[in-house]
Amino acid sequence: MSDIVFDHKECGSCPIRHRAVCARCETDELEELDSIKYYRSYEAGQPIVWSGDRMDFVASVVTGVASLSQAMEDGRTQMVGLLLPSDFLGRPGRDVAPYDVSAVSNLTLCCFRRKPFETLMTRTPHIAQRLLEMTLDELDAAREWMLILGRKTAREKIASLMAIIARRESSLALKSTGDGMMFELPLTREAMADYLGLTLETVSRQISALKREGIITLEGKRRVIIPDFDRLQIETGDDMDGGMMA
Repeated sequence: MSDIVFDHKECGSCPIRHRAVCARCETDELEELDSIKYYRSYEAGQPIVWSGDRMDFVASVVTGVASLSQAMEDGRTQMVGLLLPSDFLGRPGRDVAPYDVSAVSNLTLCCFRRKPFETLMTRTPHIAQRLLEMTLDELDAAREWMLILGRKTAREKIASLMAIIARRESSLALKSTGDGMMFELPLTREAMADYLGLTLETVSRQISALKREGIITLEGKRRVIIPDFDRLQIETGDDMDGGMMA
């Protein structure tokens, strides 16, 4: 773990408060959560937990991005998911990690001791209800990634990833996705290639093509500006409701 400074230790100033597992909590419930919480920060590339390790905590991602990976018997690994700000790490009732979890960028977790959290969840409907909603959202996201990885072209994969990150950034900022929106791409091109099942060269070529055609604008290596979000959405291969176009 690193000594990254995190300045939002009060729930009222937390940037993910309206999306996190505590989103529906009343003041007294937040006070109980506060008594069992602590923060952990990681630098990009640091492991958080290995598959099979005992997990004595559950957590919300406050800032940064983490990857979920699974190793095969022959040593190959596959990135199977991303945790973005407000996503939940760990499962109440499960004390062993099913995946390797690593920090993709500098990362801060708001952690809760697992046993007290499980006890609190049984008598706090607001937490249980919100966790159920988040679990269903995670299921929808997993199905979306099955489509992205299994059926989409390289260009559609890149556009889809950028659209997903843009929508999350807008949600955290309590804004709708709009023209001219800007965000920091949390993944290196190498990480994007690993996650999307592409080569580094293909990722770079497709990003350059999107930039050349004016679908995105880049400032430096990571800052992405979307001049026309609907145009990016078209490039994902989905219709405007999120379904695959015929």
